[in-house]
Amino acid sequence: MTEGGAGRPLLVCADDYGLAPGIDVAVAALVRAGRLGAFSCLVNAPGWRDAAAVVPALRRQARAGLHLNLTEGRPLSAALAGLWPVLPTLARLLLMAHTGRLPGAAVRAELDAQWQAFVAATGQVPDFLDGHQHVHHLPGVREAVLARAVLHRLPVRSTARLQGPGAAFKRWVIERSGGRALGRALQQRGLPHHPVLLGAYDFIEPDYRRLMRAWLAQVPASGALLFCHPASGGGEVRPAASEAAPPDGAADAIAPARQREWAYLASDDFAHDLAEAGVVLVSDWPASPPLSRTSSGG
Repeated sequence: MTEGGAGRPLLVCADDYGLAPGIDVAVAALVRAGRLGAFSCLVNAPGWRDAAAVVPALRRQARAGLHLNLTEGRPLSAALAGLWPVLPTLARLLLMAHTGRLPGAAVRAELDAQWQAFVAATGQVPDFLDGHQHVHHLPGVREAVLARAVLHRLPVRSTARLQGPGAAFKRWVIERSGGRALGRALQQRGLPHHPVLLGAYDFIEPDYRRLMRAWLAQVPASGALLFCHPASGGGEVRPAASEAAPPDGAADAIAPARQREWAYLASDDFAHDLAEAGVVLVSDWPASPPLSRTSSGG
């Protein structure tokens, strides 16, 4: 992993660590190869504690974050489990968030429980915060995430500005379902974040290298964050059954995309494309922005 040096900096973060063995194997291998600067941990999956065993070693090379999950599997907190024995689909969560029907106290309790699960398994607090399916920016969730981030001065993944190629509607939904409000709040609170987020696509496009080359061309001089979902193996998942996920052992719906990402990120092609684009991989967030004179989070 290059730290600083000539070139435009890019932090590549793999999501869903802890969700399935193939994901965990791929993420660990890519960290050790210097291809990832961060990985985000999904801690309510049954296999999380096994996956967490190697996190301290991986943190010597990359940052480990908490991937707040409110849409897959089952809650960890008694407060949220009493209301939602199984976590809702993203569509239902979006509807509840934007109609003011999220149970705020129970959501805060769930964030606390997932935070404690990370700390208990790794012995340290997370290096950053983000959300599975970007739930961390939703109204009713965003406020709890920001409070935790301010308390520990943690970086947060900003979803305020997503660059292409393609997936224009998906990027529009992410930005306007809470991403832009989150970006304003991060600026106002002086929390570290990248102004540009890359990596959104439909998981159908077969040429991941084509996408990556376009993303690399858009990395600004100040740097960007790119999220990805690599996995090796057959795409078997191990979370508890939910409305948003297949039963234990069933095929992961985006398994082919995960395997394409893994193959490319581990390849010489990725190293070549980075060099050709003048982009260097890093493992740190940018410095905290100056505090805004306004204080409301939006």
